[in-house]
Amino acid sequence: MTVSAPLSPPAAASARPFLAVEDIAKSYGGAQALKGVSLALAPGAVHGLVGANGAGKSTLIRILAGLVQPDRGRVLIDGEPVAIPTPHRATELGMSFIHQELALVPGMTAIENIMLGLPKASRWGMIDWRAVIREVAPIAARVGVTAPLSAPARTLSTAEAWLISICRALVRKARLIVMDEPTASLSAEECETLFAIVADLARSGVAVLYVSHRLDEILRLCDAVTAFRDGRVVAQLERADLSRAALVEAIVGGAARPPAVPARASGRREAMLTVEGLARLPKVRGVGFTLHRGEVLGIGGLVGAGRSELARLIFGADRPDAGTMVLDGRPFAPRSPAQAVRAGLGLVPEERRTEGLLLGKSVAFNLQLANLDAIVRSRALPLIDFRRREASSLAVIRDLAVKTAGIETPVGRLSGGNQQKVVIGRWLLRAPKVLILDEPTRGVDIGARAEIHRLIRVLAAKGMAVIVVSSEPDELPDLCDRVLVMAEGRLARELEGEALSRNAIIEASYAHAALEGSLP
Repeated sequence: MTVSAPLSPPAAASARPFLAVEDIAKSYGGAQALKGVSLALAPGAVHGLVGANGAGKSTLIRILAGLVQPDRGRVLIDGEPVAIPTPHRATELGMSFIHQELALVPGMTAIENIMLGLPKASRWGMIDWRAVIREVAPIAARVGVTAPLSAPARTLSTAEAWLISICRALVRKARLIVMDEPTASLSAEECETLFAIVADLARSGVAVLYVSHRLDEILRLCDAVTAFRDGRVVAQLERADLSRAALVEAIVGGAARPPAVPARASGRREAMLTVEGLARLPKVRGVGFTLHRGEVLGIGGLVGAGRSELARLIFGADRPDAGTMVLDGRPFAPRSPAQAVRAGLGLVPEERRTEGLLLGKSVAFNLQLANLDAIVRSRALPLIDFRRREASSLAVIRDLAVKTAGIETPVGRLSGGNQQKVVIGRWLLRAPKVLILDEPTRGVDIGARAEIHRLIRVLAAKGMAVIVVSSEPDELPDLCDRVLVMAEGRLARELEGEALSRNAIIEASYAHAALEGSLP
């Protein structure tokens, strides 16, 4: 894919920003996500937005997109205050948002996704898709779309889906395009194509808000950068002032230090899981570590670092390109999650509602999914023993303080925290040797978060080996015995003891961009 020409001649410089936000603040459940944020986006400029996970970037984007309303402050378009009560209004104002999880309808074609919600050429009362394609084709060609516009969206690669999303924004005559982690799932060649498109969009007068953890991209593409930390703007840098050191210092609140891997303490308990050279390119690149019985091991890092992909490889959901594993002293190479479960692994997935639960089924049904062999009357007569099913389900509900009207309540009616307890409770019944929890407290309230943390420590104290994958650097230091920080698919640093802290995790996450040769 290549871009042979700019989208249009360069736009004339404008002294007035297209969009400005002034003193925007937003709280969720008493916690302030934004604390008086102000910034301005100029036409024809690429503006970078950086900050650690939880710094407030996503909240600002959601406000601009009309998904949430600020508690105070105002948004101005061309100098005039505007309200953005809905996503439709954001589109009317000339803003388009391309999220990391692309919002294409898989059952529709590329052209149907591009034109969704827009008036279309018709003939004899029917949509004339050939005419529509002729109208859109020049725009698609300018952004490098090579896939047929009639192709189903489900058949598009991630890179092609990104180009279709950009095409959709231009068809809507967007004056601002927000790109959230655009290269997280792209190859190096596809990234180069995207970079060329971003530059051409700016030359055509479109403002681009570019959100990325990859500082090399920020330095290459951006005319200005705003850095968030703890819900505040802590730095606004023009291109002349941009450097890796300046960005890292703004993000983490101090200068980057060379990575230091502390020696392992003597007398550690026996190994439960050993991973050597595990790889599935391009997301996981030669990862190796040892997990010990009774240990809580954290896996930290930024979006796109390869954390969840590593968990899927260990659990047998994906097959590795290279590497070996040993589980409890025996070679371990699961060809499927079912094999991993039989060998003694459990996984609480990141997306509990789509991957961890059947929302229309009961609490008991979901609890027993991995435990059916323990509640049947006999192997010869595999009928459910409902007394045993009820007793074991009630025991988990009691032990985890799951708030539910009963074991037959559909799990979809429970709060997010109680749904997560059900997913974890499923593995308590199974008692795996190794339990992997991917973002175990995402979307749960403070009380449920504390209960889940307590449960993890209890499981480890009983001898279970636990891996906690988390994008929240605040979560890992108090919970984990050790933390492995991933960057660009590799292990960037191992932290434990006094070296383990929130800032150390954030700093290590950015080490690949801030320090030469920091990766093993």
